[in-house]
Amino acid sequence: MLTANCKLSTQLVYMFSWLFKRKKEEDEDVYEHVPRPENADWSFLGADMHSHFIPGIDDGAATIENSLTLIRAMVDMGYKNIITTPHIMVDYYPNTPNTIQNGLQILQNALKENDINIPVRAAAEYYIDETFIKLLESEQPLLPIIDKQVLVEFSMLFEPPMLNDAIFKMQSAGYLPIIAHPERYLFFHNDFRRYREFKDRGCLMQLNMLSVSGYYGKNIKMIAEELLSKGMYDYCGSDMHHEKHAAILKAMTGTKDYDKFIGYPFKNPLLCV
Repeated sequence: MLTANCKLSTQLVYMFSWLFKRKKEEDEDVYEHVPRPENADWSFLGADMHSHFIPGIDDGAATIENSLTLIRAMVDMGYKNIITTPHIMVDYYPNTPNTIQNGLQILQNALKENDINIPVRAAAEYYIDETFIKLLESEQPLLPIIDKQVLVEFSMLFEPPMLNDAIFKMQSAGYLPIIAHPERYLFFHNDFRRYREFKDRGCLMQLNMLSVSGYYGKNIKMIAEELLSKGMYDYCGSDMHHEKHAAILKAMTGTKDYDKFIGYPFKNPLLCV
């Protein structure tokens, strides 16, 4: 049995190495290849369901001016609806429904005052840890993307020991977990079956759009493209935090990476109000 230090060393070696091998399955692509239109944008998605636009409550927009700049960029890229998702992470961003709704009200007022005409509502991105388990056990309502679909994330480096328990408790309470950016969890990269296990358990999956651009690294891009080709994503989200994200997302519409999105059956249009 590996010691904690040994586990840490193994994970760090893995994190900085791009030389691992994995067997590639030979499934057919599930999305159509549609010719890229002139003046391409993201309007076919309708809604974005993962972002950090409420100012000053997490690692996203720091000020209301930042928020307005990012949302203007979303409008320019063709989005019609936004569901913004502040982190709820007890050690760093101990948000509650109250802090999120209060921040949303400030944001909505500023949008109205500045004639930015796009509906913005709020859910949350919950970090799976012991505090999240306690929140589930308290039976306090979670903030969903839609109906009882709830966005969750966890450590990028280590699988949390309570992960399966958290998913079970969510489903027992009637929630449908949406796994945020599964392509970014490094410990799943050498065992593709884990992704299928999540799907078999009824979880939804959300692609970070910038993963396909290579923004998070070559291996994450490769995993994202494989998950896309196997039809395992349900939603895609910008996960936008700052202007650099907005610039890359806009630039993607002029590249071959855009083609991977336009024929894929994402559920985002169902979120439009």
